[in-house]
Amino acid sequence: MRGLHTAVYLVMVAAIFVLLFSGVAGYAGPWLWVSLGLLGVESEVFVGNGLTCPLTALAVRYGAVTGHAFDTFLPEHITRHTFRFFGSLMAIGLLLLAARWTGTLG
Repeated sequence: MRGLHTAVYLVMVAAIFVLLFSGVAGYAGPWLWVSLGLLGVESEVFVGNGLTCPLTALAVRYGAVTGHAFDTFLPEHITRHTFRFFGSLMAIGLLLLAARWTGTLG
């Protein structure tokens, strides 16, 4: 379970960085579309699960430490503020991308 959650975590972090890169550099290739799709699905799952990660709840049921997303192989200091930090980065990336697409950002 920890391996699966760690893999999902890393893929979603990569998707957010692709989104940020696209907003800053104007990249609009296939990795942007894959990232937007993954982030859209992740957001729906997160919101649909009461703003908690369903994998965390599942891991806790099988004995993981409760609290934050500590059910990964990543250190606690990296995962403690995951949703606040990466949610903010995702919002910034979406705003930059929207600004590029509307022509308000070079």
